[in-house]
Amino acid sequence: MIDLRTSAGTSALPRELTHQVHVGKVAVGGGAPVSVQSMCTTKTTDPVSTLAQISELAQLGCEIVRVAIPHADALDGFAETCAGSPIPVVADIHFDHKLAIEAARRGASGLRINPGNIGSFDRVDAVIDAAGEAGIPIRIGVNAGSLDKDIDARDDLTQPQKLVQSAVSFVRHFEERGFSDIVLSAKVHDVPSTILTNRELSRVLPHVPLHLGVTEAGTVRQGTVKNVSALSVLLSEGIGDTMRLSLTAPPQEEVPVAWELLQSLGMRRRTPELVSCPTCGRCQVNLIEIANEVERRLQTVSAPISVAVMGCVVNGPGEARGADIGVACGRGTGLLIAGGETLRKVPEERIVDELFEEIHERFE
Repeated sequence: MIDLRTSAGTSALPRELTHQVHVGKVAVGGGAPVSVQSMCTTKTTDPVSTLAQISELAQLGCEIVRVAIPHADALDGFAETCAGSPIPVVADIHFDHKLAIEAARRGASGLRINPGNIGSFDRVDAVIDAAGEAGIPIRIGVNAGSLDKDIDARDDLTQPQKLVQSAVSFVRHFEERGFSDIVLSAKVHDVPSTILTNRELSRVLPHVPLHLGVTEAGTVRQGTVKNVSALSVLLSEGIGDTMRLSLTAPPQEEVPVAWELLQSLGMRRRTPELVSCPTCGRCQVNLIEIANEVERRLQTVSAPISVAVMGCVVNGPGEARGADIGVACGRGTGLLIAGGETLRKVPEERIVDELFEEIHERFE
């Protein structure tokens, strides 16, 4: 994995300085690997469907999952979900502090609340006490759409400043109550504000783990671009301890994008990486079809290897030699290369099959 420290190589990354909390068995902060989260879209009153979705998410690499509890009727299903989930379950609570208290008693691995919409601080304090008794962390979630009314009304503050002031005030209150197992998120829908807000939070609250994400980012393509644009900057600066890449899509779409981001930054890897060229007029094979088929088949490969599919002689041989295994294509043929060594030349129609024969033999 790539070390993103300063050139001197000695300065600690911001995420190494945060207080470590545990959401179930998953460590967040204190230099732990940046964890991947998502949120169920099923009805919590239907634990069978919820557990089925959680199982799918876990197989994709989701490490923490959030479940909405909109009303008391969902509490029984939530308890059953917690008992059967393969990964830690966080209760997502708005407005009703009693739901948070009961969720803590029924097996939640963590709570997510926005103190600004829970009501009075007496109610917030009751939630803090319940989390303390259960030994679980609380994520303080501040959102641009639900800021404290007094802060939101201030024309002298920018959106990032409003988010930071609101978040800091909540963290200070929790800490004054003696509760330090906090994760903090401050989410907004635009990229510049997301970057500025989290940079400032990392500066003024260096001990608090940050949950990153762009809220209301949009559908798969736009949402992916916005999330990656913001989070790649922050993560490369060492900011952020856990993340959810919110998309207007099934949650199964979110998790692979998050892992692709971590892999692209050289921070974590759990699946193969495909390296393929964009093609040009020099290409003499149907590279797009070959690359798509390689990508499809790689979904069944668990080894965290790099696989190159290159289309011409300009960069092809060098890129293929730099990967764990790959193919550099010529006129209707391809050179199979593994470990920097050329294996053999194969005809175009056999490129994918023989590439995967080598992958299975060498890496599985």
